[in-house]
Amino acid sequence: MPRLLGVDIPNDKQIQISLTYLYGIGSHTARELCVKTQIDPTKKARDLDEDELSRLASLAERDYTVEGPLRRQIGQNIHRLREIKCYRGMRHRAGLPVRGQRTRTNARTRKGPRKTVAGKKGVKDLK
Repeated sequence: MPRLLGVDIPNDKQIQISLTYLYGIGSHTARELCVKTQIDPTKKARDLDEDELSRLASLAERDYTVEGPLRRQIGQNIHRLREIKCYRGMRHRAGLPVRGQRTRTNARTRKGPRKTVAGKKGVKDLK
């Protein structure tokens, strides 16, 4: 497996697909990288030589924010929102959806598994 910016990228996939395994690189950016480094996007990752790998790594690190620095930058942005106690920061702190989604139903990804409330009476128990 070729190693690029500290991440093992898959051997058997095309390089334009393998590059998306790097945090911060999507399919569009991966195709851009291939064009700028003059590498065939349909070439398999295992067929790249050391020169091509080093060109890809240097270009990705120089022109784009990827992997560790990007994770750090996003973490700092969230920390800043939490510190100034703005609405978005409070939502991050509470573990609730940040971008205006509904929470009465759905939102299970952010809220976690359901917590059953004990002792709730049904309609039949009220008679």
